Amino acid sequence: MKNSGKQLFILFLGLTLFVSSCDTVVKDPAYDSYVPAALDEKGGTWKTYVLASATEIAVAEPTATGSAAYADEIKKLKAAVDGITPEQKTVVEYWGAGAVFRWNEIGRELCARYNSPPASTPDGKYPLPDAANPLKDPRFPFANPPYAARALAYLSVAQYDALVSAWNYKYKYNRKAPSKVDASVKALLAVSDLPSYPSEDAVVASASYEILKAMFPGEVPFLDAKLAEHKNSRLWGGMNVESDVTAGASLGTSVGQKVMTKARADGMGAANNQAATADMIANAKKLGIPETWLSQETPLRPGMLPTYGNVATWNFDKATLVSIRPAAPPVLHSEAFNKDLNELRDIEKNQTREQARIANYWADGVGSYTPPGHWHRAGARLCYENKFSEIRTARTMALLGTAEMDAGIACWEVKYYYYYPRPQQFGSKTSVGLPNFPSYTSGHSTFSGAAAEVLSSIFPTRATELVAQAQEASNSRVYGLIHYRFDATAGLEHGKKIGQYAIARGKADGSGL
Repeated sequence: MKNSGKQLFILFLGLTLFVSSCDTVVKDPAYDSYVPAALDEKGGTWKTYVLASATEIAVAEPTATGSAAYADEIKKLKAAVDGITPEQKTVVEYWGAGAVFRWNEIGRELCARYNSPPASTPDGKYPLPDAANPLKDPRFPFANPPYAARALAYLSVAQYDALVSAWNYKYKYNRKAPSKVDASVKALLAVSDLPSYPSEDAVVASASYEILKAMFPGEVPFLDAKLAEHKNSRLWGGMNVESDVTAGASLGTSVGQKVMTKARADGMGAANNQAATADMIANAKKLGIPETWLSQETPLRPGMLPTYGNVATWNFDKATLVSIRPAAPPVLHSEAFNKDLNELRDIEKNQTREQARIANYWADGVGSYTPPGHWHRAGARLCYENKFSEIRTARTMALLGTAEMDAGIACWEVKYYYYYPRPQQFGSKTSVGLPNFPSYTSGHSTFSGAAAEVLSSIFPTRATELVAQAQEASNSRVYGLIHYRFDATAGLEHGKKIGQYAIARGKADGSGL
């Protein structure tokens, strides 16, 4: 890597995860609470994804701050703050980093926890995870890249729609934070002029809970504890009275349930239709690919989610998905094919330490939260560093999340459309694990191209770094001998186009960005 590339990488360590080659534990600094750079007072007018409008779910008017009922709530709040334990204070500080920030982190953690493909049985078969028995081996879900992208997309959309609705009611009723109403309330976190009712934290917590308990049904006890902890933290920290939290939790729950209704109808249930692969292979051969992809595992493992390309997209329709499909890859054994295959053979013989580092850093394989999670973490960090409000953080993550899910759908549609063989079928030995699906195009490249495009639009001063990291992620699949160069190049360009549809949506959402 040239000096400029090294400098970009060092800079980007501030917003991407650090994982050593032998340790997948994420090392994070402490995150303090902050007063947002802007409150986004008009957030209640922003365009939603699933809700028809910010008023679709009614939130009752709160009791007046001069009422006896509110005075009683303030009294209870003071007692909670005065009686806080060291353990509770730690909890308050943890959630003070931001509701969207922390629940996105939890979502990524669950993706990593469940990113483990089923092992074969003694009779050579691969059992499917069972949502009705999620903790039975193999556990449900197998949180592979498409699943992770989808889970994080719905999580972010639920958070965003819930906050748009919350912002509408906050400024409609305009009930101030407890410490703004009564100066004797000791708030333990930064307090802004954002109205307190309904609680934005309770809204995010409950909406997130509804999504994650559906996506990871074996983790309901863990999620129950996190939900209770988050809501209690607002009382222990003097940030909300109980009625703020109750109203927020009810709103968040309703929004989360509506978003999950959409999720259950998006076609994911039919994304693993193995019966469709025979026609896919026949189609690829008609397209001039006589030697199609074949699992390199023993026993042969069925291809991962062959019909995921049929799942509903967010930011464009199916006709657009087809129209932006990358052109056919090189003819097998043609000059263009041999050129890129020979590049892999040369890397295999002469891989540099820097190439190995890049391949391992971006591997994002089994046990990780996959490339979509990698980019979600980068996005969340950027929102925190720029002191975004909760609603603007949620908007950022929803634009990123829907682009990443669209990228997964579009990439998988391409993969099984061309059914192109991986380099390993021609003798190449990968150094970072072997994905069990066709080669063209690169999923890492598609995810990264889309993510960098979206985040560069929102954080233009960081665009150079983001684009450089997307290119490095793309290169990593060549350095790891996972993909031909043409897989990576076409995937990166495809991802950029996909990201542009999310950007167009964002420019029309009323947020001013």
